[in-house]
Amino acid sequence: MSAWVLPDHIADVLPSEARHIEELRRLYLDTARGYGYELVMPPMLEYLDSLLSGTGRSLNLKTFKLVDQLSGRTLGLRADTTPQVARIDAHLLNRAGVTRLCYCGPVLHTLSDKPFATREPLQFGAEIYGHAGPEADLEVLQLALDSLQAVSLTDVSVDLSDARIVPALLHGVNLSADERDALHHALAAKDASGVRDLTRNLPAKVRDALVTLVQLYGDASVLQQAEKAFAAWPEVIAAVQALRHMASALHNVRVTFDLADLRGYGYYSGLRFAIYVPGANDALVRGGRYDEVGAVFGRKRPAAGFSLDLKELVGVVPEVSLKAAIRAPWGSAKGLREAIAVLRARGENVVCVMPGHESEVDEFDCDRELVDVSGQWVVKAL
Repeated sequence: MSAWVLPDHIADVLPSEARHIEELRRLYLDTARGYGYELVMPPMLEYLDSLLSGTGRSLNLKTFKLVDQLSGRTLGLRADTTPQVARIDAHLLNRAGVTRLCYCGPVLHTLSDKPFATREPLQFGAEIYGHAGPEADLEVLQLALDSLQAVSLTDVSVDLSDARIVPALLHGVNLSADERDALHHALAAKDASGVRDLTRNLPAKVRDALVTLVQLYGDASVLQQAEKAFAAWPEVIAAVQALRHMASALHNVRVTFDLADLRGYGYYSGLRFAIYVPGANDALVRGGRYDEVGAVFGRKRPAAGFSLDLKELVGVVPEVSLKAAIRAPWGSAKGLREAIAVLRARGENVVCVMPGHESEVDEFDCDRELVDVSGQWVVKAL
């Protein structure tokens, strides 16, 4: 194998795309800052038992492991940043009130999330701790939508669900962990026959409710159907009403519902949302409420947030124009270095052409040139 071949689903990012990703990173961090979110930078690796504690255990198969040569303990390369941010909120900041935190950095996955996806996403996320009300859910969802609008993605669709519905329907039902997992997968796959088979020994009322749940996805009429079908479960009705309230607060965006969407069922504890945009193979943004995330760190605080991969985002946002630049000669002619320094101080991009070479750049459009006119360095259009 050639020494320059990279592992599957790991790739270099070349100049123009790298600059675009960096511009998106800065824009997203500034957008979050405008909402009052503070930037944190958790380490790329830490002890495995911390990374996979509590709700983080579902990340076990995704996490690369290695041995720390100093302590002999097992380390993990983070596959998700949220458990680390929960640790920061619980132990390092330890604030009593609401805390808003954001982050942007690489994560590593042993396996790709979806076909052809990178195993090294650049994860941006924003999280709010300390408020259990729907205001926090709405704020993180609105921040996610504003972040997409900031990069001219306006044709978006929000899909809402709630992680409390299935546990409420199964409350008091005796199922093993494996049976619950199989049922969750059948519900998420909209496999009605599988749900019937897996619930054949459950009370008829519960079995019928779960089979009905498979069909409850689509527009707002889904909520009306759910209120009729699940009238015997007050907790389900409360979740449905919360979804209705959330949808009513969203404007100028398509809203759909999928009451059987159970992705991340071991992680989320309430409202869940997924945001879809044209050109993406799956949801571009996922988020919701995960109140259990800090419990393992000794501080169970209400929490809500979202995350997305900037490497995936750059593939669906409109292309950006090349950066305008000035081409200049390389040399020590009188006044040349000073003229270049003045231009760069004004914010201009100046590309110096090495003697005997033409600069090869993908990122800049050299539309002007710095030339000597009667002993004065002047910028002229090309």
